Amino acid sequence: MLLALLQANADVLDIDVNCAVIDSAARDAAAAGAAVLVTPELFPVGYAPRRVRAALDPAELPGLHRRLADIARNHGIGLVYSLPRITPQGEWQISATLLDTDGSTLLGYGKVHLFGPDERAAFTPAAEQPAVVNFQGIPTSMVICYDVEFPEAVRAAAAGGAELLLVPTALAHGFDDVPQILVRARALESQLAIAYANHSGVEDGCRFLGGSVIAGPDGKLLAAAGETPVLLYAELDPDAPRRERAGVPYLAERRPDLYRSWAT
Repeated sequence: MLLALLQANADVLDIDVNCAVIDSAARDAAAAGAAVLVTPELFPVGYAPRRVRAALDPAELPGLHRRLADIARNHGIGLVYSLPRITPQGEWQISATLLDTDGSTLLGYGKVHLFGPDERAAFTPAAEQPAVVNFQGIPTSMVICYDVEFPEAVRAAAAGGAELLLVPTALAHGFDDVPQILVRARALESQLAIAYANHSGVEDGCRFLGGSVIAGPDGKLLAAAGETPVLLYAELDPDAPRRERAGVPYLAERRPDLYRSWAT
């Protein structure tokens, strides 16, 4: 499977501009033969939690979901995007959605670990376990940004059968160790591929790292970006997670009952 990852600079609250960037990337990725395009956290509205919460009309969200589904369907490519979502209780959460090539929704996820005062002021953390779906023959799951920095979140996806983890993110400049060390460690310890898609440039005063990566289930980098906008590609070997898990059976040899007795 060829995986495509968008690293780009969003225009905060300019949905037309941001969707045009996604549409162009989806067209190019589909032409290259990619099965799915992963885009950064909150990219269609821009990453500016307080401004988005204050200015985004929730009534726009259903139409925006349809617009993104049209992009996937028009180009015949899977699509991962991230938007705010409103719960039945009126809470705002950060979500991610995986669309199939026909624009239908395969998977949704709500961000469990919020990072920093801006996110905590604007959003409420979700509580759902990462679910796993079959995407073109590969068991696939999602988490969002800061979630991947917690081994429990990634291990939950792997324990559920995931062999590919898709991660929209919004990582600021100065946190280079996250994609270069931590994401690779998560891929290695749970023996799954991880696609980590970040913003680039400056949005609402925040300078983003770029540095998006695609890591294999052995922890090695399959592709890595610098700081500038790019459409990143990597070919995934669907048999690699099973080979790694057979060689060193981390998942099979866990002792969760024992670990629970250690919890404080």
